[in-house]
Formats: sequence, structure tokens, C-alpha cells
Amino acid sequence: MTATDAKVGSASNVPGKVGGTGVDKAKASRPTIFVKELSRRARKRLLRHFLALSSGDRLLRFGSVLSDDLVSRYVENIDFTRDTVFGVYDRKLRLLGVGHLAFAPREALPSVSASTTKERVAEFGVSVAASARGLGVGTHLFERAAIRCRNVDIDTLYMHCLSSNKVMMHIAKKAGMAIHRDYGEADAYLKLPPANPASVLQEAVQEQVATLDYTIKANLRAALKWLGNLPGIKRD
Repeated sequence: MTATDAKVGSASNVPGKVGGTGVDKAKASRPTIFVKELSRRARKRLLRHFLALSSGDRLLRFGSVLSDDLVSRYVENIDFTRDTVFGVYDRKLRLLGVGHLAFAPREALPSVSASTTKERVAEFGVSVAASARGLGVGTHLFERAAIRCRNVDIDTLYMHCLSSNKVMMHIAKKAGMAIHRDYGEADAYLKLPPANPASVLQEAVQEQVATLDYTIKANLRAALKWLGNLPGIKRD
């Protein structure tokens, strides 16, 4: 939940305040979303996340309906030393959303190279599990990716997707990205401000909190598994 969401939720409880209805309550009841940077140790969970996507969702995420073998190859070829991958976990440590921030020399994306003087540009791709739609997972992943770009001296964030991808189009418009459509596909660009102490601190705090959240969930699952193996304990 963002600070804005918290304020909206509080306003809905003010006596005599008109408009504190279902929409505000829905926002206030949304779970807090923690975005954690992933490492190569998360490959198995990444694979499960992508394989669980429907054919339609795979089309929106990758631009084509990838087979299971191609999805496996994609996950296996993610270069964690070059790119950055973010994830949002549920309480069972399943990935609800994944954001892949791929870095490349600006010459690799001619349509973007003219808009920056930096040596590198970044391309962002996101996928969200069907069970987690409408919670703001994709937006939180995008915001975290944008902060990372700023802090590693990249001023142009790029997204390429099908024009029919309403989720990506919503994220792009909400972020104020310039969108160019052509032949059913869309390119979106966002110019980012340079890093400052606030952006560096923000990213560090977000990662620490997300790591703490992950650790608590992992320890809880381990404790429940241990209890479930005790004699006389019924497993749910």
C-alpha cells in the first residue's frame, strides 16, 4: 500500500465525508506489496511463474505464444550479472509478479538511442499472475525498475509490447511515458531524472524491507513444515 492509499483509506472514515465508499475501502484493504530483487537462485520459482501464464498472457508478455521449452530456455538464459529481475512474493513464496529490467548499449535500440546521451538504455518487461491482477503489482514493479535505472545512471526506460496489452499501456500512461504505436505494436519511452540521495535511499530501504518480508515468510513456512512433521500434528 502506498502513502496515498493510506490517506484515501483514512478519509473514508471521516464522519460526514461523502465518497468514502467501496472504491476507497478496496484501496485501503489491498495488501502491502514488497518488491524484491531476485538472484539466480530464484530460477525455479521464475520458471513456475512463467509456465503458469496462459497462452494469452504469454503472448502479451513475450509478444508471441512461447512453448514451455522456449519459456524454460528464456529463464535459463537470464543473465543476472547484467540484467536486474524483480519479484513480488505471496505468503507461500510463489511469485505473483516479475519484472525483468534488461540493460543494453544504446546502439542496440536505434529507436531509443537518439533520445539519450548515456552509454546504456534499459528495457522493461512485466508479468503478473492472474490471481494478483488489480492489486498494483505491475505498477510497483515498474516504479522499482525506474528507481534502479536512475541510480545506475540510465535516463531512458523503454517498453515494447502489443497495443492490445492494456496493463502495459496503463502502466505506461500512468508513468507519463511517450507512446508510439505502429502495426499493432507499441513502443513507450520514459525519460528519467538523475539520481539523488533520496532515490538511492529509497531503493536501499525498499530492498531491505522486501528482504525482511521474504525472510519472515520463509521462516514461517519452515516452522509450519517442521510442526507438520511432528507426530500427532494434523497437517492442513
